[in-house]
Amino acid sequence: MRFIALPVPVLACLLLGGCAKEKEKENEPVLPVKLAEVEKAPIERIVLGEGVLRALDQSGVTPKISAPVSKFYVNRGDAVTKGQLLATLESKDLAAAVADAKGSYDQSAAAYRNTSSSTVPNELVKAQSDLQSAQRQLEAAKKVLDSREQLFREGALARRQADEAAVAHTQARSAYETAQKAVETLQGVGRHEEVKVAAGAMDSSKGKYEAALAQLSYTEIRSPIAGVVADRPAFAGEMAAPGVALVTVVDVSSVIARVNIPQTEAAWVGVGQPARIVSSDGAVESDGKVSVVSPAVDPQSTTVEIWIQAPNPGRRLRPGGTVRAAIRTGAVPDALVVPVEALLPSDEGGSAVYVVGADLVAHQRKVKVGVRNAEKAQLLSGAQAGEKVVVEGGVGLSEGAKVKLERPGEDNEKKAGAHE
Repeated sequence: MRFIALPVPVLACLLLGGCAKEKEKENEPVLPVKLAEVEKAPIERIVLGEGVLRALDQSGVTPKISAPVSKFYVNRGDAVTKGQLLATLESKDLAAAVADAKGSYDQSAAAYRNTSSSTVPNELVKAQSDLQSAQRQLEAAKKVLDSREQLFREGALARRQADEAAVAHTQARSAYETAQKAVETLQGVGRHEEVKVAAGAMDSSKGKYEAALAQLSYTEIRSPIAGVVADRPAFAGEMAAPGVALVTVVDVSSVIARVNIPQTEAAWVGVGQPARIVSSDGAVESDGKVSVVSPAVDPQSTTVEIWIQAPNPGRRLRPGGTVRAAIRTGAVPDALVVPVEALLPSDEGGSAVYVVGADLVAHQRKVKVGVRNAEKAQLLSGAQAGEKVVVEGGVGLSEGAKVKLERPGEDNEKKAGAHE
């Protein structure tokens, strides 16, 4: 075997270089970290999203007729009840029309009462009386005729007198038949038709009267809901027009948060599930429930719209504002969970954690994350139960870095030293 003799300077450089690397490795900083154990535990599935608030109910109160505004009784910001008078319109012409229609109605109603309960019954009584009288006259004429015909047959009476009795009987029968037809007419169709005509005239005038009253009632603008006056664009004296809102009332006792979430997460959301909404500045929180889950996907955003109804304490949540929403959709039992602080961006994309063994060396592992909430995350792959992962101090770590466990209270000692 042949050995090559190296110059002393070269040999010294090699020896010094190796020593330098070993010294550099020995001098590499050991980073303090906090660890948490990967454990099996249930994790609550929470669907997060952002949305826009709208009022529970809203009504733009519009008039049905065109007339100048006589007076407003509310201003913006006033609380109103259902049915409360908000404004009145000019109504002198409509009030006069009501008075005219009422007079016509009263007149036709009186005519109907007179026809149904007075005129027709009196005529019927008179006709029945005439019939009874004609019947008695007929019976008397029949007796006279029978008597005279008997006497004529016996030769005790002249033929002329018997013929006179026959004529009188015929006249009495004709009068009786006429009186009988009059009674039948009053008792039949004629009487009913007369009453119907009077009733029809009364109903017609009543309809006109009620229509005039309705027109007059349209001059009173009332709130269909309870709430707060959000807008009142017109002023007294201006012309109100049908279809143009005079007053806008919103019910803000509760609010609806319209939240769009990915369709993959919408499968877990159902009506009645508890949810919490938080204002964009974090100042107001309110617990509510899911009230609507859209059955369709928005083709533009490929999201599903969810409605969350929640009370509005102190009316601090304002319609039109944005909120963050968290919907509790149930729990995943027996999941591998870690604190969310353990999740870091992976060098290969996605998420990763640093696993630390007994040798206090950190190793990066790419993980697949399942259910995630504000405190914990479910690991579907990349770690096993019982392993320790870095939850503080992971930023800046590299593969194979040496770490040391941060002692409890060490942060406080560092802060105290910094202040001194």
